Amino acid sequence: MTGTSGDPSPVEALEARRTQLLRDAGVADARLADIRSTRASGSDDDEHDPEGETLSAQWSQAEGLRVGLAQELAELDRALERVAAGTYGICARCGRPIGDERLAARPTAELCIACARAAEARR
Repeated sequence: MTGTSGDPSPVEALEARRTQLLRDAGVADARLADIRSTRASGSDDDEHDPEGETLSAQWSQAEGLRVGLAQELAELDRALERVAAGTYGICARCGRPIGDERLAARPTAELCIACARAAEARR
């Protein structure tokens, strides 16, 4: 199901992004496994290499990426649940439409722009 302009439907876009996130998460997990293996071998002397990036830095970067991907994946899953429930595009707070422009910019949005601004102001 695509829009009249040939653009993918929101569901297609969400599912495509989910597929990409799962692929990226697999890469991040493989990188973490590689770092674990290097550490376990005891042959790493990267902490003493002033020119190289340390395993700790590589681990932090890969773990941060993995955590970010997991968070985005959870947001996508919630959006797909809203699609299935028929509530996608409806603000969870006020019940008004979220708006096509906001959904195009942030397909996982749960709040309309007014409610999102109000929530941000309270933080």
